[in-house]
Amino acid sequence: MLTEQQIHGIYVPVITPFTQDNQLDLTSFQTYITHMANSGIQGLVINGTTGESPTVSWDEVEQLVRITKDTLSSMNKTIPIVVGTGTNDTASTITRTQKAKELGADAVLVVTPYYNRPTEAGIFEHFRATAEVGVPIIVYEIPARTGVRVSIDTMKKIMNLNGVIGLKDSTNGIELMSELVRSGSKPILCGDDSFFYDMLNEGAAGGMLASANINTKQFIEVYDRFKAGDKDGSRDLFNELVPFILHLFEEPAPALLKWLLVKQGIIASAHLRLPLMPASEQLKAKMDQYTVSSNAVV
Repeated sequence: MLTEQQIHGIYVPVITPFTQDNQLDLTSFQTYITHMANSGIQGLVINGTTGESPTVSWDEVEQLVRITKDTLSSMNKTIPIVVGTGTNDTASTITRTQKAKELGADAVLVVTPYYNRPTEAGIFEHFRATAEVGVPIIVYEIPARTGVRVSIDTMKKIMNLNGVIGLKDSTNGIELMSELVRSGSKPILCGDDSFFYDMLNEGAAGGMLASANINTKQFIEVYDRFKAGDKDGSRDLFNELVPFILHLFEEPAPALLKWLLVKQGIIASAHLRLPLMPASEQLKAKMDQYTVSSNAVV
């Protein structure tokens, strides 16, 4: 199981390839996992936002986890697997977390309960109850999607729970992370790609970054330069990535990301399940100014 000491570097939230008739494209997924496993990343995250989790059934999640484990085993790779299990219902979150544990997940990613807008006390109890399953939890705070922002005081309490080993901070800023770092928090991963360098500079342990699906080695180098003390070099390289990052999220992810992976020959189709739609031709045209090659800035 994942430990706090293993929460560093670049974790990649994986996409879920689909066929044109809305089925899982398991052949593409295996090719994609092989590609990512050879890129030098620290961990893989299945069934996150980038994986279109709202439209993927739990049975399908189990297939993706098994294929990932089998693929890594065949490659003699020991890359940690984090599985998204969070919902806005504590009972179903616990059930999914238990199933992820049985599948051999190294940790689970549990999002703040969304839509029903619980109180701070309810949010804390949600994580406390889920932590009792006994699999390491990375808390996922993303108020732009959940509709609720957890206070710093409540987040400190959640982070102190036994079984919680870290936080993915997608709060679109550095205030929460800065306060947690100052109080001696467990590791925090940047979840807002465009803030990656700033969050490293404030004490983040790494990033869980959708855009690192494409320019993987560059993101790893940003992190490596920073950890080696070359902050200027890290910042300069990151600034080269910023235009790509901003384009990537102009429309709902992972539409453009899937299109780029098709252009690289890594997956067969950029198909998404409704209500998500393909990337617009206008946005694709913006990306044509870049050269697309495996693990390169695009």
